Amino acid sequence: MISAGLIKELREKTGAGMLDCKKALEETNGSLESAIDWLREKGISKAAKKSDRIAAEGIASILVEGNKAVILEINSETDFVAKNPEFKTMVDTIASTVLKNDVKTIEEALELKTEDGTINDLVVAKTAKIGEKLSFRRFEIIEKTDSENFGSYIHMGGNIAVLTVLEGGSEEVAKDISMHTAAMKPTNIKRDDIPSDVVEKERKILKEQAIEEGKPAEIAEKMVEGRLQKFFKEVCLEEQQFVKDQDITVLDYAKKNNATIKNVIRFEVGEGMEKRNEDFACEVMNQIKK
Repeated sequence: MISAGLIKELREKTGAGMLDCKKALEETNGSLESAIDWLREKGISKAAKKSDRIAAEGIASILVEGNKAVILEINSETDFVAKNPEFKTMVDTIASTVLKNDVKTIEEALELKTEDGTINDLVVAKTAKIGEKLSFRRFEIIEKTDSENFGSYIHMGGNIAVLTVLEGGSEEVAKDISMHTAAMKPTNIKRDDIPSDVVEKERKILKEQAIEEGKPAEIAEKMVEGRLQKFFKEVCLEEQQFVKDQDITVLDYAKKNNATIKNVIRFEVGEGMEKRNEDFACEVMNQIKK
């Protein structure tokens, strides 16, 4: 009988899924080295070699079913693969699987079962087959009440995904606010949501800027408060000018439609991640050298 410890060791060495590791060890009578060769021959362990490569492209997606929705980001190395039908099918499978379960972390989500083993097994298998590093980066599951409305918007085929929850209003109003959020990238819904240390840091920067401009301290203080109001209007969703009607704010638009903004989640593919900086010519040359 193959021990769980041996399967775990093989998995760590190759990046292959649990079931593949178990089968490899069974096929090689428990020999770790032979099992590694078996996985290499089958092309399954290719994924492990890609573990240190940059995957900052991909798809941000949303799936809504009744009063429950999931927004998630799954990465690939290139935008070309992100448009691959097989990659998109994998994203759909992961979204559907996560939505049907009550999980809080990526680690929990990766262990969820699909028809092809766990989600982790699926990602590893597709990495080997497609030939690029793929990764399930993040997700959020949102639930609403019957009196609330979801509104989702996907920009440029999945480069940006936004999910909005409104109390009242309608799905169309919620979608309009999601579209606005995709374009204007607010960091918070309202100014009260901004951490006090962030506000103080901004206030300090603005004061130093005013003093650098040669303004006296008392004048600088007054200028800071004015500029701070401008800062709030730039980063707070409710205070931003609504993209479809520049004469009103997003809050005005929500109120006009008897809606209160409860939650807005915006995922942009690759935000905060290191990006590939190789150009196409370099990439071709790297392939030639292999």
